[in-house]
Amino acid sequence: MSRFLKYCLYLFLILAACLAAYIYINSAPDKSVEELSQRWAQEPSQFVNIAGMNIHLRDEGPKNDQDPIVLIHGTSASLHTWDGWVEALKEDRRVIRFDLPGFGLTGPDPKNNYKIEHYADVVVAVLDQLNVKKCVLAGNSLGGYVAWATAVLHSERVSSLVLVDASGYPFKPESIPLAFRLSQNPITSVLLKNVLPKSLVAQSVKNVYGNPDLVSDELVDRYYDLSLREGNRDALQARFKQSFPGLLVDKITTINVPTLIIWGGMDRLIPPKWGKRFNQDIADSQLIVFDELGHVPHEEDPQSTVLAVKRFLEDIKY
Repeated sequence: MSRFLKYCLYLFLILAACLAAYIYINSAPDKSVEELSQRWAQEPSQFVNIAGMNIHLRDEGPKNDQDPIVLIHGTSASLHTWDGWVEALKEDRRVIRFDLPGFGLTGPDPKNNYKIEHYADVVVAVLDQLNVKKCVLAGNSLGGYVAWATAVLHSERVSSLVLVDASGYPFKPESIPLAFRLSQNPITSVLLKNVLPKSLVAQSVKNVYGNPDLVSDELVDRYYDLSLREGNRDALQARFKQSFPGLLVDKITTINVPTLIIWGGMDRLIPPKWGKRFNQDIADSQLIVFDELGHVPHEEDPQSTVLAVKRFLEDIKY
């Protein structure tokens, strides 16, 4: 064997050893719902059989509210992302939130269906289960996409919309969190199937904050733990393939309910120009930009952003 081949073999063995060590150190097998629920499904969480899934949801505030607020999270998030808003709203309004199929404690859809139309159908199924005829529908990122798609496909169920850095228009993101990029790559998604460095999750969460210093250890723990829910990592790949931006986009102009559009001025995933596009295409809409916030302004600064929601809801009463 030549010296060059010996060198290549030696280098290969070193790289293989490093990869094996990396995988061993960052090994992260799936976690069961029962295990995760001990920390992330405390009261008032409940699991309700809807659309063939045990959907994790919380239903708070006065049950006689005829126009409850329904909150829908984004990709790789969970109902917990709305904690701040719920605390500010639930004294006066009924507030419903749930983990979308493929995320949080709800876990994967049994039919592996993550099309945007199906997500809208799940929203309606939740409303039916809870005997809600009509609601204020709010969503962030993918959840915003689901919210406006529901307003398009099931307009009779939506009284008003709140879109928070919503997706839906076809575009190339300026800055995609590394965890998202790896999950979409067919090679790395296989190699890292049971590997999830917590540092990678932390980096991805910080990427969507205007001020990364606000990302706490507990916040990272939550995103990390719920990503490990049985089936969620495979579901994430399917979600990217099925519910991609551009679907139903020609129907946005048909939305005819009062709409509040909230955007983070430092959103690098879906830049503020897309908030302006929603504002242009939805006739009865208003846009508020929070200059210092990122892609999840409701989570980063719930106090300021929920005040805008309260004002909006008060205004449309009259």
